[in-house]
Amino acid sequence: MVKQADAARLHEVGQGIFAWVQQDGTWWLNNAGAVVGDDGVLIVDTCATEQRTRRFLEAVAEVTGGAPVRTAVNTHQHGDHSYGNCLLPDQTMIFGHEAMRNALLADDVIDGCPPFWTSVPNWGNVTRRPPSAVFRSELTLYLGRRRVELRHPGHAAHTAGDVVAWLPDERVLFAGDLLFNGLTPMVLMGSLEGALRSLDWLAGFEPEYIVPGHGPLAGASELPEILAAHERYYRFVLETARKGRENGLTPLAVARDTDLGEFADWADAERLVLNIHRAYADASGGEADLIAAFSDAVTWNGGPLPTSV
Repeated sequence: MVKQADAARLHEVGQGIFAWVQQDGTWWLNNAGAVVGDDGVLIVDTCATEQRTRRFLEAVAEVTGGAPVRTAVNTHQHGDHSYGNCLLPDQTMIFGHEAMRNALLADDVIDGCPPFWTSVPNWGNVTRRPPSAVFRSELTLYLGRRRVELRHPGHAAHTAGDVVAWLPDERVLFAGDLLFNGLTPMVLMGSLEGALRSLDWLAGFEPEYIVPGHGPLAGASELPEILAAHERYYRFVLETARKGRENGLTPLAVARDTDLGEFADWADAERLVLNIHRAYADASGGEADLIAAFSDAVTWNGGPLPTSV
């Protein structure tokens, strides 16, 4: 049986534009990318562990003939998209949203993964390396003649510092974790209402090819249903949380009493608990307790959350 990490490979989604897809995109298995320009390579996100990031960078070097990695961008701070930053060349300039940089600097999971997952990921020899250049709204990079636009939706969604990488000439969109194709989205560290608003924003790019943060790649014809499924799920969570609050129930009690319906077959279904915690926090004007949220998710799951490590 091929391990999920071993099944990862590069897909060329446009001339000199590559997506690194780690099936099946579940916990700690993200998508990343590489864009080749006249004078070097732009990396879009790294991976969670040293081993996975090295395999990704080796694959990029192979298809680019070892072209220099001059720039990189993180779509947000979560470790599956950023812990491998330290393995980029020292001279690589890393870009990200200012909120993303602050969040990665404050992230202590990189120092030792808590036992919320099984198997607990082995990060390997990774150290915290935040972006060295930040922005608030948008930034345009040029790789020689190739244009890459880095944009923030203007509000919290998956996180406060989400960024997409948009290639307007080739109409390729690296969406980061604003899109989870075919598995359960997570907004514990963002905003459900913001995630809903981001869907129209994403549609407005009218991309020909989409690289989601997790899950299979998608073309233009598939995007409307992917966005519609996200909308149904977010509204489902919001309505579930509203009823739970009205009845004085805890997020865990609400989740235990909820029929996932059409979303039952999505991987990482336990994120329902995390997302309800987010909805409760938003409704009360407070912050979500991450430890309590993950503890409840483990309880709902009947044990630590599964990984493909």
